Formats: sequence, structure tokens, C-alpha cells
Amino acid sequence: MAANSSSSTASKSGGKQSGLTAEQVVGTFQRMRQEQRSMASKAAELEMEINEHSLVIDTLKDVDPSRKCFRLVGGVLVERTVKEVLPALEANKEQISKIIETINTQMQTKGRELTEYREKYNIRLVSEGEGDSQGQTSPSSRDSEGGGSKSGTGVLVS
Repeated sequence: MAANSSSSTASKSGGKQSGLTAEQVVGTFQRMRQEQRSMASKAAELEMEINEHSLVIDTLKDVDPSRKCFRLVGGVLVERTVKEVLPALEANKEQISKIIETINTQMQTKGRELTEYREKYNIRLVSEGEGDSQGQTSPSSRDSEGGGSKSGTGVLVS
């Protein structure tokens, strides 16, 4: 990632962190973006777990409650009955849903922090080819600010 680090590092807009260099600002911004990406990744992983739980719950609802059922608990396969396993699966699914809600709230908060930080330090996301004399940019690199980071995206601090 490229940073526009002109010699005016001390001329950042007010605030308690006015002594940061352009590299420090870019580093902090990239760390915050990475935290947001890891939250999104975790939320997606948990969504997949909910889908798996739903599939198993739907399958077990049609089965005789006294039938044998095997469940993996902490790496150990245990034998139970369907009537014992089904409520536990439903409870796990609910807990995972609550965790996803919490992560989504944290991601929204992190997004607001990122926006405030970008505005405070006048950070712009640009592709590396944008600074060239040709001035050509791909449409995908212009949209990189909302989703994840594209490979040709840099951060400019002015």
C-alpha cells in the first residue's frame, strides 16, 4: 500500500493525535480496516455454522426421539438420543445468532470509527495506478472502500 507522505506530517487536523506521521496514520487506518475485515470473516463463519445447525435440526425433527444419535462434543463423539441432542442444537443455534448480532453491531461501530478517522486525517483510498500519468483506474478498485481491500489499492493521507 502506498502512502502520500509529504513533508508536512505535523500539519494534521487538530485532535489529540496531531503529532502522528503519515505512516502512523496509514498504519492505524489499515489496522482498523483489518479488524473490520476479520469481524466480517468471523460473522460469515458463524452464519455457515447456523446453516449447518439448521440442516441437522430439520433432519432430526422427522426422526423418532428415542433413536440413537451421535454428537461431536469437544472432539469426542458421544452417543445420545435425538430427544437429548435436538434441544442442545437449538440452544446452540440461538447462542450463535446472538453472537452474530453482537459482531454485526461491533462491525457497524468499527465502520463509523473508520469513517471518522478517514475524515479526520483526510484519507483517500486509491489504486496504485491512479498516480500514473495515464490516469487509468479499474472500476473494481474504485469500489474497494466499502467491501474488502483490492490488491491494487493504496491509502493516501493529505
